[in-house]
Amino acid sequence: MNNTFESRGCKYIPKSFTKNDKLFSQSCCKMSSYDWLAPFENNNYSKTNTHNVVEVRFKNAKCDFFIKPSDLILDVGDIVAVEASPGHDIGIVNSLGPFAKIKQKHKKKDLNQDTLKKLYRRAKASDIDKWISAVELEEGTKMRSRAFANDLKLKMKISDVEYQGDKTKAIFYYTADERVDFRELIKYFAEAFSIRVEMKQIGVRQEASRIGGIGSCGRELCCATWLNRFKSVSTSTARNQQLSLNPQKLAGQCSKLKCCLNYENDLYIEALKEFPNTPVTLKTKSGDAIYQKIDVLKKMMWFAYEKEPETLYAVPLKKVYEIIDLNKKNQLADDLEKEATQHIPKSNIINYFNEEDDISRFDKK
Repeated sequence: MNNTFESRGCKYIPKSFTKNDKLFSQSCCKMSSYDWLAPFENNNYSKTNTHNVVEVRFKNAKCDFFIKPSDLILDVGDIVAVEASPGHDIGIVNSLGPFAKIKQKHKKKDLNQDTLKKLYRRAKASDIDKWISAVELEEGTKMRSRAFANDLKLKMKISDVEYQGDKTKAIFYYTADERVDFRELIKYFAEAFSIRVEMKQIGVRQEASRIGGIGSCGRELCCATWLNRFKSVSTSTARNQQLSLNPQKLAGQCSKLKCCLNYENDLYIEALKEFPNTPVTLKTKSGDAIYQKIDVLKKMMWFAYEKEPETLYAVPLKKVYEIIDLNKKNQLADDLEKEATQHIPKSNIINYFNEEDDISRFDKK
């Protein structure tokens, strides 16, 4: 990141005299959202008292909803002081008015205004100065906290630290494979940093979303830019798409199966309904042909003769059904050389499928 405030939606490090309208930009925010209601005429909802719900963003797209005073006029990008436990926190107004109400409902937050925390005021110069000094401590605190955890030989990784805006409390985000007793660690933290300590365990997917990075596709990680709901990804998803079950290719930076495997899974499930149940064997005049692979999008099925497994034949799906119908009538189909649109010698399989690690599944079992 260009600065420690970029994860909070700031284009540059704020100063106590910074103009808010130049500090905040949705385009540089992680998981930003555009207010489609703003361009409509007579939509001056930021200056009315009818919509007092305000969405405030903090570090790494962490957002929450607050109730502002009815006489306080705010705009998107304003730095505000909000209620925290204990003390107060500093955040940036992300949305307000009807748009904030819609987002509140979409995120399934409590719509009862009485249960929402309060937004106190626009941040004063002293609030902003204290907020800046707190944020600048985060990186150093993270490195020192990792050293403390290592000295205590705790099997955990502290991935991120978030200071509260009033500099009285810090949240330590960590990942661990098993239950960790960090009571002694909290004593070290409280003594070394002179703050209230809150430990929050997150999963490896959440850790990757907070740290960010570049995926194998060459683009920034989906979880670090727009993906905020993590759905489970199973190996059956890869099987549906006829992918090689190779962990090195299918795993993301979080070491879990890539979230993008789910994007087209429904399309493949629907397309696979057109194919016969596998494995299927075609009886031809040259012998039995054993099923090897499906090309779902091209609607092709690849077969190899049982006596000649070194050559693969691509047979169109329509032709496969015709051969199956012939076999049900105890008739043999023509040779695959005539029915197939393409055949590949085993020596060229690597180049065609680009799955060098998965050659074994083309062999006869």
